[in-house]
Amino acid sequence: MKVQEICIFEHRCKPSFILEPMDIEQILDKIYPLSEPSRLILKSYITELSFPKNHILISSDKIEKQLYFIKKGIARTFVFNDSDETTFSFGKEGDTIISFKSYISNQKGYEDVELLEDCIVYKLNTQDLRKLYNENIEIANWGIRFAENELLKAEDRLLTRQFGNASDRYEVLLKNYPNLLQRVQLGYIASYLGITQVSLSRIRASIK
Repeated sequence: MKVQEICIFEHRCKPSFILEPMDIEQILDKIYPLSEPSRLILKSYITELSFPKNHILISSDKIEKQLYFIKKGIARTFVFNDSDETTFSFGKEGDTIISFKSYISNQKGYEDVELLEDCIVYKLNTQDLRKLYNENIEIANWGIRFAENELLKAEDRLLTRQFGNASDRYEVLLKNYPNLLQRVQLGYIASYLGITQVSLSRIRASIK
């Protein structure tokens, strides 16, 4: 399906588990507050796009030249392990979608990112972003905080998987993504937790 640029988000009545779309100003300032002139410069390089459910936004077989922010929708990041897929993170409204290996070292990443709903995203070319780092100190500081945040999120995921049991990981997941069960297949959640769907059902029953 052809990607379509979105100019206006048409408001409709939505189920309670769907979060409100996040404006790009909210997302940028959540990372690091910018002055209005610097925010306008950065926004001028950002494009708003729509993609259908099940679209692969980032592929592990290529160097990714874009990073994305989710305006509306949810995504999962996964890797192939032998013949199986392992989900290791989710992204919702306001979150970043990025191949960090491509971003840092300009190499092919190890992850694929699949959209689990019809999504609206903001796209930013990483080459344009690096140019802005050299031209604007505020945007450069924004970029430092952006990279720090992504590293902290990766560390949190690693520590949670390494030291928490499945029940602990499940509770942390629902704390960070309280409506995830209504938006994502249980198989993906079980894969994220490293357990079977039967074990996930037991955990859900035990904490209700």
